[in-house]
Amino acid sequence: MAAGDQPENLRPDLAELLERRRLTEDRARPEAVATRHDRGGRTARENLEDLIDPGTMVEYGRHAVAAQRARRSAGELRERTPADGLIAGTARINGELFGDEAACAVLSYDYTVLAGTQGATGHRKKDRLFELIREMRLPTVFFAEGGGGRPGDTDYAVVSGLDVRAFALWAALSGEVPRIAVVAGRCFAGNAVIAGCADLIVATENSSIGMAGPAMIEGGGLGTVAPDDVGPIGMQTANGVVDVRVEDEAEAVAVTRKLLAFFQGDTEPGEFADQRELRDAIPERRRRAYDVNRVIELLADRDSVVTLRPEFAPEMVTAMIRIEGRAIGVIANDPMHMAGAITSGGGDKAARFIQLCDGFDLPILSLVDTPGMMVGPEAEATGLVRHCSRLLVAGAGIGVPLVAVILRRGYGLGAQAMVAGSLQEPLLTVAWPGAELGPMGLEGAIRLGFRKDLERIEDEAEREARVRELTELALENAKALNVAEHFELDDVIDPAETRAVVSSTFAAASPAPGRAAGPRRARPRGFIDTW
Repeated sequence: MAAGDQPENLRPDLAELLERRRLTEDRARPEAVATRHDRGGRTARENLEDLIDPGTMVEYGRHAVAAQRARRSAGELRERTPADGLIAGTARINGELFGDEAACAVLSYDYTVLAGTQGATGHRKKDRLFELIREMRLPTVFFAEGGGGRPGDTDYAVVSGLDVRAFALWAALSGEVPRIAVVAGRCFAGNAVIAGCADLIVATENSSIGMAGPAMIEGGGLGTVAPDDVGPIGMQTANGVVDVRVEDEAEAVAVTRKLLAFFQGDTEPGEFADQRELRDAIPERRRRAYDVNRVIELLADRDSVVTLRPEFAPEMVTAMIRIEGRAIGVIANDPMHMAGAITSGGGDKAARFIQLCDGFDLPILSLVDTPGMMVGPEAEATGLVRHCSRLLVAGAGIGVPLVAVILRRGYGLGAQAMVAGSLQEPLLTVAWPGAELGPMGLEGAIRLGFRKDLERIEDEAEREARVRELTELALENAKALNVAEHFELDDVIDPAETRAVVSSTFAAASPAPGRAAGPRRARPRGFIDTW
């Protein structure tokens, strides 16, 4: 409002507009805002103001109200159901890094309006936004907290409500634009489906996510369950539903902005650790475990790493990082868990992450240290054959650049799965000098290949000594330098060179000005699995 534009001097129509607009703001409902704050939460508008660049929001459906005119007066609807509990529009996020390329869509259910439930008008707003998102190719952030479908709307004829298009339109955006769902508090039924269809889920410690809330659970004859016990954060991180677990909404917004930036583009090169530290990142003793996350942190630009689903299948690490400012996806075996063997969960986790990177043109760095696929009846009972094979299929279908680094062990089909099926598939396959490679673990190969010879040795101590002797001979053959002499590897490198080698290879794979990118993609891009 200009300095001389006092409300009493405004035209009536403009004054009415400003008053209606005031009713959509948090200040118009101080009691609802206070209740939210008393519970330790922020309002939907506070979260959006924290996320987006100031002054860039273009809101859609600001003046919509709940479809309950048969139950409530117009004044009550305006005061109690602003925006029908769904704030939506376009804005810029990370504009200081990406300028006009930072355009995004943002949506947020408002828990202070009818518990964030999905109303008839809100569904129409989502339909409108989802179609615009696809047309404008906008990365999207959706704050999904809420109680699911709303049974109290009256202003439309409906029986099943199953003709609502919002879920089909939202699901159809898979592979089209990156979508991040943020969950704080309770997120049930339709709201949970919105989160579940997203590419990434960021959730707070107080979140509870479920395909049905307490009322529906009890109505189904499944007993009485407290809302916070339906799908608490501990459950939903261990089972892989949540990608990033955060303390509160402020941290959720900060992490979301950081995640979104990986899909928005490259940044200026960042600071990084002394790369000579990588020379000692892996113990000299072959069987001693180490944390591969430290290797990732050393390789990456400082403070750029975001690890996804760390509590689910921890033997497989999936992370987004930057090297020289370039956004990169990382898959890595972690020998601290299951010796780095590939389990059903690990196969699913890596395969889905590869799809995500491929879907949005993020090059992939694979850090390999695995004895192979997990084996044994217990593992097979998990559907291992299908789940591990999924990793091979995902790798074979990518069109983005892949670089593989064999850190220590690269054995069997597990190692092949980590390099898209063959050492020849990545643009570059290198190994650190202490690495060893082979068709299966050395000791197992010795015991299997020399079984009859070993059985002839009656003395157990002598037999085990012979196993060790043969293993040492096999180890010499499996050394990375020997493998490189047979040109099964592209190179064996000083660990301190890894960052530079990876960066140079990805730079070479990127189209320079005036040079078209090569035809890497074998087939059209499809959807990205939710799992």
